[in-house]
Amino acid sequence: MPLNRCTLPALALALASAQAHSEAVLQDFSGHKIEVLKITKPGAPATVVFENGSRITLDKWDKVILEVAKEATVFAYNRPGYGKSDKPSTPRNGKTVVEELRQLLQQQGLQPPYVLVGHSLGGLYMQLYARAYPQEVQGVVLVDAVYPGIIKKPEDFPFMTRMAKYLFLNSAMEAEVDQIHSTGQAVLAMPWNDEIPIVRLFNVPKSAGAVAVDLGTVNEDEQTRTMVKNMYPKSCKVIVDSDHQMQQANPEVVVNAIHDVISARDSKRQPALRCT
Repeated sequence: MPLNRCTLPALALALASAQAHSEAVLQDFSGHKIEVLKITKPGAPATVVFENGSRITLDKWDKVILEVAKEATVFAYNRPGYGKSDKPSTPRNGKTVVEELRQLLQQQGLQPPYVLVGHSLGGLYMQLYARAYPQEVQGVVLVDAVYPGIIKKPEDFPFMTRMAKYLFLNSAMEAEVDQIHSTGQAVLAMPWNDEIPIVRLFNVPKSAGAVAVDLGTVNEDEQTRTMVKNMYPKSCKVIVDSDHQMQQANPEVVVNAIHDVISARDSKRQPALRCT
C-alpha cells in the first residue's frame, strides 16, 4: 500500500520509538544483568527517571521518552525479572526496589535531584522513593498510579485471582504483587514533603464500553477512596480520558506533566496544568 501524508508521520514516530528502545543495553549491577536506557543531555535542567508498572517493560515509555529527551536527561530500566534483566535474588518489596533503583542511578553517574515518573505499581514505588529521599527529588509524576491501601492483602485476594496470579505472572511479578499492600503501608509510614511538585494523572475513560477490571483485588470502601483522594493536598490532579496504559494511549499528557513539573521546581511553584 503506498504511503500518504497521513501515514508518514505515524511511520516516522514508530521508527523513532523503535530506535529509542534499541538504545537499551544490559549493564552489570550487583552481580546481575539489568536492562537500562540512558539518554544524557548535558546541561539539561532535570534528570527524568521512569519506573514501570507491573508486567510492563521500558519500551512502553518510548513515545514519552522521545519528547522528554529533547529537554532532559532520561533514564529508564527493566526491574529484575522484566524484559532482558536477570531474575531477582532480592526481596520484591518496595523498599528493596527503591534502594536498588537509587544504587543503579548512582552507578550510572546520574546525580540527584530527579524527576520521578511512575506508572501503576511503579507510581507506588516512586511515592516511596520521594518520601524516603525527598532531598533527591525534583518532582513527581504519577501515571494512573497505585496508591497505599488500594490493593488488598494477597491473602484476601479471591481464590481465582490467586490462581491466575500464579499461572500468568512470573515469579518476580508475583512477588511484587504480594508486596503491594505492605509497600503501601511503608509509604504511609513516612511523611510527605509538600514542597515537592507532584502531578497525579488519573485514567477516567468516557467510552460507553469501558469496563473497570480489578479481579477482586481492589479495596472499594469509602474510607480508602477518601484517603487516596486527599493524599498530596497540594498536588495537581488531572483527569484523562484514556486507558491504564496512558503513556502509550495519551503520551502527550504525560510529556506535558513532566515538562510542567520541571518548570514548577525552577520557578518554586506548583505545576501550571489544568488541575481538577
